[in-house]
Amino acid sequence: MSADLDEKTDRYEALLAAALEAAEIAPQEGTPLYEAAVECREMAQSYLEDGRHFREHHDPVNALAAFSYGHGWLDAGARIGVFDVPAEGELFTVSGSSHG
Repeated sequence: MSADLDEKTDRYEALLAAALEAAEIAPQEGTPLYEAAVECREMAQSYLEDGRHFREHHDPVNALAAFSYGHGWLDAGARIGVFDVPAEGELFTVSGSSHG
């Protein structure tokens, strides 16, 4: 049985919001990788806002897409190491990292 669209949209919105809270910029400020992390975070935040806008306008399909894209930006950043992420949980597809 396929997942209910509203339930899935709720879940992905919560996932993106939690991931934004949990992801900490890892590179040193003033470096190109720091700037890349800031851009990834801004994109994820923008997609969260876009998704919420779509939900308010009764467009759950585009809301779900926006939440998914936003999470993808954070997850990719975690994968390449520009974010420190929690060692446990299901917010990211990589295990936690520590850059000191």
